[in-house]
Amino acid sequence: MILLDFTDIQLKLQHINEQASVFDPIRKKWMVLTPEEHVRQYTIQYLTTIMKYPAGLLAVEKTIIVGTRSKRFDIVIYDREHKPWMLVECKAPEVPVSEKTLYQLLNYQRNLQSNYWLLTNGHQTFCANAGDRENIQWMNSLPVYQL
Repeated sequence: MILLDFTDIQLKLQHINEQASVFDPIRKKWMVLTPEEHVRQYTIQYLTTIMKYPAGLLAVEKTIIVGTRSKRFDIVIYDREHKPWMLVECKAPEVPVSEKTLYQLLNYQRNLQSNYWLLTNGHQTFCANAGDRENIQWMNSLPVYQL
């Protein structure tokens, strides 16, 4: 398991129509602050400010086709050739990172074929190097983005 320290991360928050909202710097709009959105926004901020992953190469909640159904992934970080580099699945803090979470990510992975996977609920975080499809390895830290 990897520890993501969100202590120094500040989210832009406001109330819109009596509902807490958070500004998503990637989608450039205010989002309702659900527990899952809270984790997603902290993760985005961690990846872009702490890990220095390029914000311009992140996609958030985009639709993909899985089998015959439309699904939305949480976050994908692309490499410089705009190929999926890391697939991120975020869950609300009360949802444990489990086999069920991993299977959801793997359904998206079939289409995206990213090199890394990240699963988090804000308390539990796991990252895997999936670049070698025959030898997937769970990591002790997040990979450095190669500029």
